[in-house]
Amino acid sequence: MPAELYGIQARDVDAKIRLLIDGLVNITDATGEFLLKLDDGRVIDTKGWNDWEWTHGVGLYGIWQYYLLVGEARYLAIIEDWFRDRFAAGGTTKNINTMAVFLTLACVYEHTGNATYLPWLDAWGEWAFHDLERTKHGGMQHVTYLSLHDQQLWDDTLMMTVLPLAKIGLVLKRPHYVAEAKRQFLLHLHYLADTKTGLFFHGWTFAEGGHNFARALWARGNSWLTIAIPEFLELLGLDVEADPVGSHLGHALAAQCEALGPLQSPSGLWRTLLDVAEDEGSYAEASATAGFVFGMLKGQRKRYIGKELEGVAVKAVQAVLDNVDARGELLNTSFGTAMGTTLQHYKDIPITSMPYGQAMAVMALVEFLRAFM
Repeated sequence: MPAELYGIQARDVDAKIRLLIDGLVNITDATGEFLLKLDDGRVIDTKGWNDWEWTHGVGLYGIWQYYLLVGEARYLAIIEDWFRDRFAAGGTTKNINTMAVFLTLACVYEHTGNATYLPWLDAWGEWAFHDLERTKHGGMQHVTYLSLHDQQLWDDTLMMTVLPLAKIGLVLKRPHYVAEAKRQFLLHLHYLADTKTGLFFHGWTFAEGGHNFARALWARGNSWLTIAIPEFLELLGLDVEADPVGSHLGHALAAQCEALGPLQSPSGLWRTLLDVAEDEGSYAEASATAGFVFGMLKGQRKRYIGKELEGVAVKAVQAVLDNVDARGELLNTSFGTAMGTTLQHYKDIPITSMPYGQAMAVMALVEFLRAFM
C-alpha cells in the first residue's frame, strides 16, 4: 500500500476524515440562526447533531462509509447511538428529507441483524412506497417539514428517499420497492436533465404548464446525482452496458462528469451555480465539490465511467483537504437550499458548517483512500 499518491499522504487524508467526523458530531448552532421552526411549535436543529432532518441523514451515511473502511467500533456506536436517542424521543414527521436516515439504518441492520430496527424500516418503507404524495406521472413529491411542494420534483429526492427505499427493498426482500426506486430515477432524470449541457436542474413543477423554476444548475443539487447514481448502480448490481436502466444511468453520470470538468475553478472547487462566474456572485462551494469527488472517483473505480477526469477529481480532493479547518469543519459550505425562482436566490444562500458538508467531505476522502489500496 503506497504512503503517498498525487503528492498527498494517506495518513493526512485519514487524519482529516477523523477530524471531520469529530466536527460533524460537535457542530452547534450558537446563534439559533439555522433552527427550523415549524407551525406546530417544534424546533428542528438542522445544524447540531442531536435532531432529525436530511442533514443528519447524510451525516450518518458519511460516518457509515468510514466505518466500512476502518471497522472501528466507535464509529458504528456513533450511528447506533443517534438512532437509539431519536427513536427514544418518539421519531418524527415522515417526509422526503427525514427518510434520508434510513439508508444508513438499513445498512446497519444488514450488518448487525438488530431486530429492533425492523419495525422502523418496515413502517417508513411502506410509507414511502404507498403513502408519500406523488406528482403527475407518479413522481415522488418533494414533501418537507415546511411544505408539500405540490407537483414538484427535486433532485435531492433521489438521495434522501429513493436510495433508502431501494436499500430497504433489498434488505427486507421487497422487490416492488426496488422497482419503484428504478422508476423514480428514470422519472427524475427525464424531467431534471439539461440535455444541452449534461447537467441537472434543481427542480421541476408540473404546475403552471410545467417548468424548471429558475433553470438553476445548482452545484449541490447536481452533486446529489453524482453521488446517488453510482451508489444506486452498485446497490442493485446494474450493468452499465447490458442493463437498460444501468446503461441510462451510466450515460447520465458520464455526461454530467464530462460537463463538470471545464467548469471547475482554478482553486479546485466548483461554484454554487455551476455555469455562473464567481464575479457574478456564484461563490465557490465545498460540499458540492466533495460530492463530485465521491461520484467521479467511485464511478471510475467501479468502471461506470472512464478515467479521463482523474486529474480533475484529484485537484478537487486537494481543494476539499484545503477547506477543512483546525476544528474539523468544512469551510465554504452553503446552507440548506430551498427551490429558487431566480438565480439570485442561490447566490444569497449563507455559508456555514453543516453535518452534510462534513459527511460529503468524509465520503470523498474515504473514496480517495481506496486508491491507496
